[in-house]
Amino acid sequence: MRELLITVDHTAGDLTGQLTRAVRAAVQDGRLAAGTRLPATRALAAELGVSRGVAVEAYAQLVAEGYLVGRHGSGTRVADGVTPPGPPTPPPPAAAEPTHDLKPGTPDLAAFPRAGWAAAVRRALTEVPHTDLGYGDPAGLPAVRAELAGYLGRVRAAAATPDRVMVVSGVGQGLALLARVLTRRGHGPFAVEDPCSPGTLGLLRAHGVEPVGVPVDDHGLDVAALTASGAGTVLVTPAHQYPTGVVLSPGRRAELAAWAHRTGGVVIEDDYDAEFRYDREPVGCLQGLAHDRVVHLGSVSKSLAPGLRLGWAVLPPWLAADFREAKRYTDLGTGVVDQLAFGRLLADGAYDRHLRGLRARYRARRDALVAALAAELPAARVRGVAAGLHLYLDLPVGSDEAAVVAAAGERRLRVEPVAPMRLAPGGPALALGYAGLPEHRLREAAHLLATAVAATG
Repeated sequence: MRELLITVDHTAGDLTGQLTRAVRAAVQDGRLAAGTRLPATRALAAELGVSRGVAVEAYAQLVAEGYLVGRHGSGTRVADGVTPPGPPTPPPPAAAEPTHDLKPGTPDLAAFPRAGWAAAVRRALTEVPHTDLGYGDPAGLPAVRAELAGYLGRVRAAAATPDRVMVVSGVGQGLALLARVLTRRGHGPFAVEDPCSPGTLGLLRAHGVEPVGVPVDDHGLDVAALTASGAGTVLVTPAHQYPTGVVLSPGRRAELAAWAHRTGGVVIEDDYDAEFRYDREPVGCLQGLAHDRVVHLGSVSKSLAPGLRLGWAVLPPWLAADFREAKRYTDLGTGVVDQLAFGRLLADGAYDRHLRGLRARYRARRDALVAALAAELPAARVRGVAAGLHLYLDLPVGSDEAAVVAAAGERRLRVEPVAPMRLAPGGPALALGYAGLPEHRLREAAHLLATAVAATG
């Protein structure tokens, strides 16, 4: 056994544990192959200088775990079916890191208010009652839901009351829960805007929902096409459609609300970046127009950081109980400390102040990228600039979208193609995020993109 590096250190204590771990490791890495007969416990104890009881207990533990089998008359052997690891798989070749990353959807993570968040966490831990640290309401802490209801009513004109607000682990979880609950209730098929976020398409498909595409034009979702689709649920981004950036027009908002009331349909409103408006007054959320048929989803992923996994859902009363139960049996509730910290930022006005600073920063970056694209790529059309953290770029007529993306990558510029976001064919276009780079880097990115387009023309 010493030849197999199975030894014990008599000065370290827990000889039984040492021996158990050493034999287990020898089986796992293939030094002890299936069927190998091990020494009798008396012989092993003598070889290692331990009591026989140590060897007996170690063998018994490994038999219980399935690594060894002991049969009367044939001794103790290594069990069949314990597969040693194969040779390590070499990692794939690393792709060149982009020096200019215009992937949309990610805020400036360096702007996360670390000091303010740390202070809010400390205060939350100081003030939280012990009872709030247990298994509570899966919908979230009542005090935090009350703060959220007040904030959404004030800032987004939502018809929100604490009993209709549920805290979730980001919009992704909210959408996954809705897909489950609404499918069970028979609210299908499930329509989405076309084009639509590829992450959203993937999430729905992962939960057994095949989305039906409804076209988007300069006024937003085509409600007549939605009616023709026969859908029972539709997911929309009315404040700043992703990725085109169009704002759902007043006429279409009224049509969509009428569709939901007429058909008994459900509208899911993803309010993903509505905090950031630059060239117009904020548009109130759709939920305030038809609160009995619209589910409002939002999160701090764009305003603070996606890694917090913290968001909310505002639900019609008839759907709230089912949603709460789905949340309960998914994770028993969202983390209490982060809820309390965010609630503190809302109550103190710190969240509003943080957003004001971000709006100024992001507007300057948007202006820099728009101006640079106008100078570098005058044949391209820029859309969706009134809000959000990205813009939509229609490439010049005749451009090969995939070729442009590849050429940009060769220049270590990351851009997002729109083709994977489409359910029906469309013209070549890119979605360009500008939140994460300062103005001078955005101007450089526009120049690199222009050279990529020229190289593929």
